[in-house]
Amino acid sequence: MAAQCLQLDMGNSSAKWRLKVGGEIVSRGEFRHTAPETMEVLFAQPVEPAHIWIASVSSEATEDAVRRRLQQRWPHAKFWFARSEARSGDLVNSYTQPLRMGVDRWLAMLGAREHSRQRLVVVDAGSALTIDVVAADGRHEGGYIIPGAALMERALLLDTDRVRFAEQPVYALAPGQSTAEAVRHGIALSQAGSVLLALREAGDPAPELLFCGGAGETLQALLGGVGKLRPDLVFEGLEVLAGLRGGE
Repeated sequence: MAAQCLQLDMGNSSAKWRLKVGGEIVSRGEFRHTAPETMEVLFAQPVEPAHIWIASVSSEATEDAVRRRLQQRWPHAKFWFARSEARSGDLVNSYTQPLRMGVDRWLAMLGAREHSRQRLVVVDAGSALTIDVVAADGRHEGGYIIPGAALMERALLLDTDRVRFAEQPVYALAPGQSTAEAVRHGIALSQAGSVLLALREAGDPAPELLFCGGAGETLQALLGGVGKLRPDLVFEGLEVLAGLRGGE
């Protein structure tokens, strides 16, 4: 592990970051791509990272903009962008074009393999809900990409004239008794149901279930607390891949 390492998990609308010194997390946060001022907390960190490791599913333009700002702040830092691979250690990609798999999914699976060498279902609940099945030997059996809760709600509000509400009820599985509840509870039902169906489709041997992503804790709770919450799987996979590919 690099002595001072800034790690970024860049999504389409925002990026999570954590700063590690001597293997210990000393700070973490998040910034939005459309609000550059939200990077100021990161820039105010007293530690100057020697290495900056980035996992990104953002556009090239967004990647370039973030990189320029980071280089301006820390001109001596060494940058490394993680990419999906055909094989990383014993994790084997099922895609015929491995680079087309979102690197966040790849890294989450790599991170999950550090927690368990059993058959796994890795659920990353963010802007998209991704569900990936990994065999005990590391072979990626396949996966699912589903709109996340916020995307589902946005699509429903954009494309229907009469679905409107001001209140913001919590996600739950009981039938809704207002438009707001029906929307939120319907989204919760679809997200939780997707995981249950993926588990059923996975068959035997029954896989271990791991959750990550911003909505991972909520989704796990909707499913009655099954599985394990591992919110830093992407970061953990980033460290594994860096060790394998010389990101340090």
